[in-house]
Amino acid sequence: MSTESGDRPGSSPDQSVSPSSTRKADYSSSVLRLWRPAAQRNLRNQWSNLVSGKLKWGSASDSGRAHATALVNAYLSQRCMISMELGVLKDLADIRPKACQKLSKQQDSHRCKLLSSYASLVAAVSQMVNAHESMRCYRNQATDSHIMKFSNTPADKNDNGDGGGIPVFTFLSVPFSENLAQELVEMFQFELTLKRLLILELLAVGCEEKDCDKMSWHDELYLGEFEDLALCHLYKTKAGEVSSTGLKGRHFGVPSEQKSKLNNATFQVYLTTWIAEVNIDSRRVNEILALVGEDMNVCFR
Repeated sequence: MSTESGDRPGSSPDQSVSPSSTRKADYSSSVLRLWRPAAQRNLRNQWSNLVSGKLKWGSASDSGRAHATALVNAYLSQRCMISMELGVLKDLADIRPKACQKLSKQQDSHRCKLLSSYASLVAAVSQMVNAHESMRCYRNQATDSHIMKFSNTPADKNDNGDGGGIPVFTFLSVPFSENLAQELVEMFQFELTLKRLLILELLAVGCEEKDCDKMSWHDELYLGEFEDLALCHLYKTKAGEVSSTGLKGRHFGVPSEQKSKLNNATFQVYLTTWIAEVNIDSRRVNEILALVGEDMNVCFR
């Protein structure tokens, strides 16, 4: 995901307030006086949208973990039903087939709910990506109007929408703020890619005789998924490929002959990996939100 040229994450905020004289020339002092309040409102709104997307991610991730756990437990119980000691229940007619049928229905239910949670994860990342890409504030003035208006979509190709690189609030410029947002968003993009891999494997649990057992990395997991992933910059519409960001060189999908070998330990690894969210550095996320919040005098959580 590309951004306009600016300061890189981790550099000193002072660097973001030293724009070149060429870029300064594009903004008169009178325009900057009008631009800054509009830029402040927009930047505050976009960071609020980004944090809202982060909170939605957390809720969807917790929900997905719960349904994944329930799915795995139902599958393991069904698989062990044949050899399970039923005690006084063993003489009940068709007790094992009925129990297996119920456990199978539970798997179908949790499989659908797990997929719904994944769709919510995609929507959360899409919201964060959109917020990151909407942080610039462009002049949008009609030629016959004396009223200066601004928007987050460019009307003039010569307008960078960054105020020449000046601080918007206290010390952070638009490009520097964009770089911080990009660093944060990329964590969730990487994690979404990993969770898609886990989803693909978990959806196949107990599906040996169903279509979901034959799904591959390049199949849509739900209707409209590829359009949603394109908004997250994780699907190349021209190539028709799902991004494997952070998972390069990995063969996606477990061959069908190996699925029967999956055991409790493997499922535990899947669930632990889901919970760990290894691509999201919570400490760094908090640092970014604290830095931006300090600049805006807002408390982001």
